[in-house]
Amino acid sequence: MYTLIKALDTLLYVIEMALVIRAVLSWIPNLSRENPFVNLLNQVTEPVLNPIRSLIEKSSFGRNSMIDLSPLIAFLIIEVLRRILWGL
Repeated sequence: MYTLIKALDTLLYVIEMALVIRAVLSWIPNLSRENPFVNLLNQVTEPVLNPIRSLIEKSSFGRNSMIDLSPLIAFLIIEVLRRILWGL
């Protein structure tokens, strides 16, 4: 059981770090989207961010928002999941 929890925790940590790296790279204006590393980050993080973005857009808060808060919300959700996982 410990091995499974550790594996899931590691996976969630990798996704968290991918979200952080993607957020930092989004501040670099001339970074090409054709870059293989950027494409890999997008492939890893988009399945996590898309559902959160759609929920934000449906809310009254997210309709006119110019800032994408989905990485922050995803990071918080993943951190809560990791804490619940270690509480088992």
